[in-house]
Amino acid sequence: MNIDKDQILQLLRSQGKHDEADQAGNELPDSVDTENGDHAGLLSKFGLDTSSLGGELGGLGKLL
Repeated sequence: MNIDKDQILQLLRSQGKHDEADQAGNELPDSVDTENGDHAGLLSKFGLDTSSLGGELGGLGKLL
């Protein structure tokens, strides 16, 4: 599943993880592929699990 980096940054900020969001903004590509091992590793670094990310984004994963 491909997710726009801005959606991930909004999710992190909504969870109060502002420092992580700033760091993720510098490290994540513009389009994050949850099936890409490198991208999944970065998401994990910021406390995000690729298996539940679609649900955390309000079901947006179904549209992507």
